[in-house]
Amino acid sequence: MKRVVIAIAILALAATGISSATAAPKKAAAVTCKATTAKPQLNAKDVVPPTKEMSPLPTTFTIVTNCGNIVIKTVGSKAPITITQLATLAKAGFYNKTICHRLVTSGIFVLQCGDPTGSGSGGPVNPNWRAFPDENLPFFSPRTYPAGTVAMANSGPYTNGSQFFLVFGDSFGLPASYSIWGTITSGLDIVKAIAAKGTKAPLFNGPNDGTPAQTVGIEKITVS
Repeated sequence: MKRVVIAIAILALAATGISSATAAPKKAAAVTCKATTAKPQLNAKDVVPPTKEMSPLPTTFTIVTNCGNIVIKTVGSKAPITITQLATLAKAGFYNKTICHRLVTSGIFVLQCGDPTGSGSGGPVNPNWRAFPDENLPFFSPRTYPAGTVAMANSGPYTNGSQFFLVFGDSFGLPASYSIWGTITSGLDIVKAIAAKGTKAPLFNGPNDGTPAQTVGIEKITVS
C-alpha cells in the first residue's frame, strides 16, 4: 500500500458511493504506549530471500510494539509464498525497531507498517530478493477488507515486498488488489486506539492520511 494505493482507494470510494461515515470504526478503548527507540532506518537489514516455501507454514505472527502486542493468525496454505517471505524477514530481524509509517482514518481505515525507511517506498534491500505475486485476493467477497484483516501493501501486481497493512475498520472501498495473509486475533483495540489519536506530518493525501500522531514502534515480530 504505497502512496498510489490510497489514491486508487479514494477513487474507488467515489465511484461506488461508499460513505466513510457509515463504515467508520467504533471508538477505541484507551491504550498506553511506551517510549520507543524505533525510527526510520537509512540502512535496512540485508536478508537473504527464501528459496522454497516453509513447511510447515507459520500459523501466528506477533507484532511486539511499544503500544502492546498485535497477534495475527495466518491464512496458511491460501498464501504460502507471502507467509514464507514475511516469516523469513521477521525471523531475520528485518522489522526490528522499525515504525508503522502511515495511518488512514477516512474512507478506508488502515495502519501501514513494514517499511524500514518509514517513507512508504522501502523494502528488502538484498539484490536477490524479488517481488512476489499476489495471493488470496478477495475477488468474490462483497466485504473485501473487514476490520481485523491483514494484507500486503503494493503499488500494482508483482510489487509485494515487506510492507503490510492492518485494517482497524471495515474498508470495503479498497480494490481487491492486496494479498490477505492473516486476521488480527488480539490487539485490534491497540490499532484502533492508535488511529483515534490521528495523524501528523508528513501527510500523504490530506489530514486523514499521514504519519500516526502516536509513534508506533515495532520492537520485533515473532513467528510460530
